[in-house]
Amino acid sequence: MLISDAHRLLFIHVPKTGGVTVETVVREGVDDLRDLGPRRHPRLRWVLTQEPGLADYWTFGFVRNPWSRMVSWWSMIDRWNRRLGPASGKPQVEHDGPRGGNPLWRAVAQYDGFEEFILRGTEELPRLATPQISFLQTRGRKADFIGRTERLATDIAVVQERLGLPVAEPPRRNSWSKGPWQDYYDDRTRRRIAEVYERDVREFGYAFD
Repeated sequence: MLISDAHRLLFIHVPKTGGVTVETVVREGVDDLRDLGPRRHPRLRWVLTQEPGLADYWTFGFVRNPWSRMVSWWSMIDRWNRRLGPASGKPQVEHDGPRGGNPLWRAVAQYDGFEEFILRGTEELPRLATPQISFLQTRGRKADFIGRTERLATDIAVVQERLGLPVAEPPRRNSWSKGPWQDYYDDRTRRRIAEVYERDVREFGYAFD
């Protein structure tokens, strides 16, 4: 999340939607950025509860195809938390790195692969089952602009123009998954994401394709 009082701008960072890239672009053109504490991914509802005056700020965020997003999320966590041990050759959980204290990552590290991450994780870990629209909408207020990761360069240009920045290709950050995301799914996991993220599918017209 980023706030600029000078530009009357509020960025809501939905996890795994290209937010690091968006933050990089915003920081290039804004000098007075601030946040509201340690939460990196607060919902709009929480932000407006903390500072109701931000309701008049130009608010934006990005969303992503939920099936693609979950593959990216799994790949990121798996890369950090399931490492090959030097002797056993078996995965081991990273406890002492910069991500070692993240409760979500440590919980996911106990799962036996992507299928458990989807079927069990979305049941046990509320953060994994939170629709993206719930970050960007609250009663009586919705983000003014909702971009899409699938067309990041085009939609981030809207933000660049808003800030008076030259429209340029954004840098890519945090690319974790390998190969087509569709290959990660079977019928059960595909249906589970359709159920859990039904609001996103309906709101943004996403599909498994």
